[in-house]
Amino acid sequence: MALRDAQVQGHSVKGATAYVTLEPCSHQGRTGPCCDALIAAGIKKVVATNTDPNPMVGGQGFERLRAAGVEVEVLPPDNPLAIASRELNLGFFSRMIRKTPWVRMKVAASLDGKTALDNGVSQWITAPEARADGHAWRARACAVLTGIGTVLADRPRLDVRLVETPRQPHVVVVDSNLQTPLDAPLFIAGRAVFIYAARQNDTKKQALEARGATVVYQPGVDANGTPTGQVDLAAMLLDLGKREINELHVEAGHRLNGALIQAGLVDELLIYLAPKLLGQGRDMAHFGPLRALEHALQLDFRSTERVGPDLRIVARVTGRDHF
Repeated sequence: MALRDAQVQGHSVKGATAYVTLEPCSHQGRTGPCCDALIAAGIKKVVATNTDPNPMVGGQGFERLRAAGVEVEVLPPDNPLAIASRELNLGFFSRMIRKTPWVRMKVAASLDGKTALDNGVSQWITAPEARADGHAWRARACAVLTGIGTVLADRPRLDVRLVETPRQPHVVVVDSNLQTPLDAPLFIAGRAVFIYAARQNDTKKQALEARGATVVYQPGVDANGTPTGQVDLAAMLLDLGKREINELHVEAGHRLNGALIQAGLVDELLIYLAPKLLGQGRDMAHFGPLRALEHALQLDFRSTERVGPDLRIVARVTGRDHF
């Protein structure tokens, strides 16, 4: 697109230097090989911040450029620009290396950590500015995940409405018993809906697939091999990785949040804290009880920022980005 834009504006790129955040690809995917396009355009030098972790590329793009006489400079991994561009492509790196998406869990809560009143009422704890900011994070994700409890109680659309976006993220529903209503508002034309179930119900499966959903049976078992009646969440993430989901944005209830955390599947928390106290109510995530403080989930604060009257915290699970 950059080469095409320069051409449209009448600029020659022959002899120029191209700066890229990822190694130019050397294979045919949705588009042709980027390294071939750079060579054909007469680029003299390529400065890249990261080698592509995709085994289909993995240095081959650089080799092809050098073979064509293009000078290649790759920044060291500890260079601030290399670190920043890796963050930009973190979901892609996660899928290529770990075979699973980068899982970011979004929570809106009161200052005492409650996401809803005891009766389930939760709209709205945070202010409009935080809700719009949350939609911006939805927009950057490949898919939004929720549980069947949220689908039945709130009938959410889980789309991006409060900020502009060129496309809507896919939707993933953890629905052990295939209870998703056929008239659920999350069925929006033009986007994929993946429903993961634990118990087989082919009649409902066919009805949901007639609505455009993809239903996947992913039953979980315990250590003894006994069916749990719940979806195997780790296997679900591997399946989503195969479906090219890079970033998975979780907006679920406290039970599914707790299950994902307890299974060690969450990479990052996106938390909006409202300056109010709710007292008794529903927690961010239901898991435990823990027997010792050292068993707590350890987090690293990545950023804290005011968004309207609320506080946005981005906290990463310690060590989850070491891959």
